[in-house]
Order: sequence, then structure tokens, then C-alpha cells
Amino acid sequence: MQDKLREHIEKIILLTDDEYLFVKEHFITKKFKKHQFLIQEGDDVKYSYFIISGLLKLVYTDDSEKQHIVSFAMEDWWESDYYAFFTQTKATMSLECLEDTEVLCFTLEQYKKLCDGSPKMLRFFLEKANFGFLASQRRILSSMTSNPKERYEQLLKQYPSLFQRVPKSLIASYLGVSRETLSRLSS
Repeated sequence: MQDKLREHIEKIILLTDDEYLFVKEHFITKKFKKHQFLIQEGDDVKYSYFIISGLLKLVYTDDSEKQHIVSFAMEDWWESDYYAFFTQTKATMSLECLEDTEVLCFTLEQYKKLCDGSPKMLRFFLEKANFGFLASQRRILSSMTSNPKERYEQLLKQYPSLFQRVPKSLIASYLGVSRETLSRLSS
């Protein structure tokens, strides 16, 4: 399990064995069952999560109680309510397991110690933040400029395995369409 974290990090930076020992000291392992929440709206957000196995959904619930799926997160991804995590405010979103899930996680204090103690890890997290920002921009632009069929095809092309793991109703919610519309798009 820890090897998955090292493999993930070393896609961006290389670590010596001693450097990696320092890194893994800052993480704890947690396991969650399907439908269990890692974060619920209104909670303090204690952790940022690296997914070892499983699948999560990050959801925002609006004033009319409609749920909007902000993201899915699967193996080799990071997830949290990052605004709440970094500002140490209450969660505005919920993070729920769609499958039994195992994660490595750290607190904001551990994150800061890790970055302060390792310039390589500071660079790693900067690269991950940049990639996340770029992905968010692509998603925003896609929702503004692409029709539902194009958004569906982009998602299918980018994350084909997601369609095997996630109910169509959740894919529809993520794309901002009804389940019936999704059925027409996928036929």
C-alpha cells in the first residue's frame, strides 16, 4: 500500500529511501465501507486523502437539496473539500464512498511539516495543485462550451473505467443532465 504512494510521487519526483521514510511518517491509513462518509457537509475537514483503492464522490448539496457531483476520485487520486481543508473551515461538500475504500491521509499540520521538511515534496504538491487547477479549468470550460453529448464523450474517453464502476444516475448528475438524457446520449 505504501508502495502505491511512492510510485505515485515518483511520477513527478524521485525520492531516496530515507526521503520516502520521512514522507510516509506523515500519513495514516484509513479504511471505509461503501456508502460511508469521509467528510459530511458541516464537518471540520481534518484530512486530505490519497486513494489506494476504491472510489469516492465529492458532492455539493444546494439550498433546494439538489445534489451536484463535483468530482469522482479513484485509485491514485487525491480528494478532499480542499477549501475547507486549507482554510480550516466547515465542509461545504460531502465525500462519500461508492465502493469500499482504503486511503492514506494527512492533516494540514502534517502537510505543512512535510512541505517544510522536504523541498521535493513541496514541488510535488505544487505540481499536483497545478494539474488539479488545469483539470478544473477544463471542466468549467467544457460545461460552458460543450453540449451534453460532447461532455459525455469527453468523460467516456478520459475515464472509461468510471462507466463500469458508477451508476448511470451519478454519471448523469456529474454531467448535469437527467438520467433519461444520459440514456439517449449513450445509445
